Amino acid sequence: MQTPDCVSTAPSPATDAAPQLKRRLKYFRTIDHVKGLSESEKHALAKVTKRYAFRANDYYLRLIDWTDPKDPIRQLIIPREEELADWGKLDASNERAVTVARGVQHKYTDTVLLLCTEVCGAYCRYCFRKRLFMQENHEASPDVRIGLRYIEEHPEVTNVLLTGGDPLLMSTRRLVQILEQLSAIRHVRIIRIGTKIPAFDPWRILDDVELQTAFRRFSTPSRRMYLMAHFDHPRELTRPAVEAIACAVRNGLICANQCPLIQGVNDDSDVLAELYNKLSFIGCPPYYLFQGRPTAGNQPYKVPIVRGWQIFQKALAQGSGLAKRARFVMSHDTGKIEILAIDQRRIYMRYHQAKNRDDIGRLLVFRRNDDAYWLDQLQPDR
Repeated sequence: MQTPDCVSTAPSPATDAAPQLKRRLKYFRTIDHVKGLSESEKHALAKVTKRYAFRANDYYLRLIDWTDPKDPIRQLIIPREEELADWGKLDASNERAVTVARGVQHKYTDTVLLLCTEVCGAYCRYCFRKRLFMQENHEASPDVRIGLRYIEEHPEVTNVLLTGGDPLLMSTRRLVQILEQLSAIRHVRIIRIGTKIPAFDPWRILDDVELQTAFRRFSTPSRRMYLMAHFDHPRELTRPAVEAIACAVRNGLICANQCPLIQGVNDDSDVLAELYNKLSFIGCPPYYLFQGRPTAGNQPYKVPIVRGWQIFQKALAQGSGLAKRARFVMSHDTGKIEILAIDQRRIYMRYHQAKNRDDIGRLLVFRRNDDAYWLDQLQPDR
């Protein structure tokens, strides 16, 4: 076996002032084990976790300032009673309509999604696929044979995104098998791994020599692998997280970051600018900023479109070109819609990608509505 390009150092603190953290993380699946919560809080939140699953680990929980009830990391991972409000849909972007087989989505011509796992390192409270973590859901499939056969039969597919769930929660052996099979399909030129593992458990990358070897093996000059990271707040960019991104880059992956705009987490232009600048410094530049989907349980995290665009523009003004590469988009049922500009009367958008190829690039103009958070709430400006 080749000598790995990077291995983790001794366990590093999350911040310079934080206590030393373990590489072998302890996971919690019930709110009862979260030490930072009072007994009354645990009791109140237990009913939330019965509807929407909870999962976290000791590393990530230690990033929370428990003296601050508005701590952004807390908002990311700890349930809130407001999640039980009757609001939104579990499948807000109608992914069911583009599901061609279990665990296989084909919405845009050149890209197929393989939902190859239904587990994440932790469960973000604003997740748009939280339905995958419900017992009655069977959308994801660890058996990707049907998906691979579908991709083989569609030569227009050049990009494959491994998602779920988080593909880096699978065993390295299983992930390598999938990468081998995808690499054998000649028309697949890009393999993307959608993951929040660098934020939740950076040692998954740092301590796995076999995984690092797989990165080097399958990311080649003619067929690239991309790590689509998911950092939502600058405090997630701990020393181990930054080392994990550096390790991925040194082992041949191209890294980029995408995240939604989340109330109480990054809906602040200074915070978003800090995140974007730091991401550009570590070689994981911003790719998409998503308008949060109207997913069931996500009412506490919604940000109106107009306010979101204003935050985004102010954040971009604070960084270099590499820190302002992100597009502010909405993953709507009909396609990926970029929010271009807003003036006193109108909101301007265009289809960046579309379910109907004829819509790609089409300009959309709506009457300005400062309360709207989703396309369906806007009125066309005729």
